[in-house]
Amino acid sequence: MKIVMILNDPPYGTERVYNGLRLATNLLVKHDQVEISIFLMGDSASAAKSGQKTPNGYYNIELMLTNVIHKGATVKVCGTCMDARGLMSTELLGGADRSTLDELTELTFNADKVLVF
Repeated sequence: MKIVMILNDPPYGTERVYNGLRLATNLLVKHDQVEISIFLMGDSASAAKSGQKTPNGYYNIELMLTNVIHKGATVKVCGTCMDARGLMSTELLGGADRSTLDELTELTFNADKVLVF
């Protein structure tokens, strides 16, 4: 099954990105046949910034994204959203790639399910 997860909120301040990544992790662990693509749009583009430092005991979105990438998910970041936030491709964590609306369109068209957070 192909699942596209579109995340929109900032990585911190709300828990939508956190909960979306929790679900992605659980899907990847519990189902061998799942293919997950995560597309970061709007304020969630900054979720893919490398070098995030969070207080001890607080969740770290960079580590969560790295974990889902290692489990086989693809992570794409809206290029227009990156530009609007001054985020450079060189600042993205390993395994996260700058992307386009055209790529999101194709991912969505080919998906069995689309989840939006």
